[in-house]
Amino acid sequence: MALVQSKMKAADYIRFLLGTLIMAFATKNLFDPLGLVTGGVSGLSIVIKDVTGGLFDGGVPLWLSNLALNIPLFLFAAKVKGLKGLRRTALVWALFTAELYLIPEFSLLNGNVLLTAVYGGACYGAGTGLLLLGGATTGGTDMLADTLHHYIRHYSVAQILLVLDGSVVLLGSIVFGIEQTLFAVISVFIAAKVTDAILGSCKFAKLALVISDRSEEIAKEVLEDMERGVTGIYAKGMYSGEEKKILFCVVSKKEIVQVKDIVHQYDPRAFLIVSDVREALGEGFFEQ
Repeated sequence: MALVQSKMKAADYIRFLLGTLIMAFATKNLFDPLGLVTGGVSGLSIVIKDVTGGLFDGGVPLWLSNLALNIPLFLFAAKVKGLKGLRRTALVWALFTAELYLIPEFSLLNGNVLLTAVYGGACYGAGTGLLLLGGATTGGTDMLADTLHHYIRHYSVAQILLVLDGSVVLLGSIVFGIEQTLFAVISVFIAAKVTDAILGSCKFAKLALVISDRSEEIAKEVLEDMERGVTGIYAKGMYSGEEKKILFCVVSKKEIVQVKDIVHQYDPRAFLIVSDVREALGEGFFEQ
């Protein structure tokens, strides 16, 4: 068990490193150069950099704004909810800030705003998905919304987050113009879709329902050879009046082929139903 836990922790660290790296790259070399403000502290940092650019060369760096803005948010969240639940987010925030500082700036996509919106959204969504798989975020408005929900419980976290991020996007429209904001909305949409795809791909499974006169042999083969659980559901055929046993089995997408082979091997005339499972949690599948 200890070995499994250590492997899970190592996988989380890899997700955190890759996720923050992708997000920092998208923020610094895709969104910032073209003024695409997609919400959150990173979007606010882009606005601050542009506004302060007239005061001194280059304006306030993204990493510095991200660091400064998140400190009071972390202190607020720690006071309300305690430090225990913020450890992973604190690590991710530190990684993201460091990567914003270390990643070099360079011109990409030759200023094409549409391509930047599309690929920037895809990168940001991929990074967010990896972080959420590890149970963390980069802090910012996600953490603030969750903390504020402690006080205004008649609003959901999603509703609070919508107001916070919407305010940042509105501010971005004032600074960069409505056209850039509309491209930023495209990025937000794509990022959400990519995040959902990454999270969903780890939880998707296949459900097999098998009706056969040789259900006992089929179940035994699946249990012993595939090491997958099988549940027998007793039913009655309404036409024949005979009692039947329906085998209920959830397997990964790759394993469904093996289930089909086993069923065909024992009973070529078996009735087999295969359907998609949107989310499978528990032993042998995605662990919460």
